[in-house]
Amino acid sequence: MKPSKSERQARLLQVIRDQVITTQDELASSLNAAGMEVTQATISRDIKELGIIKVATASGVQKYVPMERSGEAASGRLMKVFAEAVVQIDVAMNLVIVKTLPGMAQAGASALDSMHLPEIAGSIAGDDTIFVATHAPEQAETLGRLLGRIARQAGSKNGT
Repeated sequence: MKPSKSERQARLLQVIRDQVITTQDELASSLNAAGMEVTQATISRDIKELGIIKVATASGVQKYVPMERSGEAASGRLMKVFAEAVVQIDVAMNLVIVKTLPGMAQAGASALDSMHLPEIAGSIAGDDTIFVATHAPEQAETLGRLLGRIARQAGSKNGT
């Protein structure tokens, strides 16, 4: 049975809250086992649309979790995710290059995008690197300093 989009996304959120899911294939398998016909491509779109990110557990395993995006508590969580992900920040022309822990660039970029900073023209994340484009080199310098402060402040509030 092909579920509606809202049913599928609700079940997807339930699965990642109830289980340790480390890959999109695991998530698709779990949903298919529950009688929901889904493809990896559909899962990928849902993950992006729902703001689901990968975070490291205490044991170092990367797992999917929903990113809560509303309210003050969410803002604090976003800052914590960004601070914990960042290893180094560099500026090159109109780009800010944010190096992260392995596997944390997507989470860091999601947190960064949620900050809605006016200097940011766009961003793209790989495994351990986020490229953030600004409209001008001066904005990149300003943004680089700002992100460094955010990472330090959020990190010190969270004991990192």
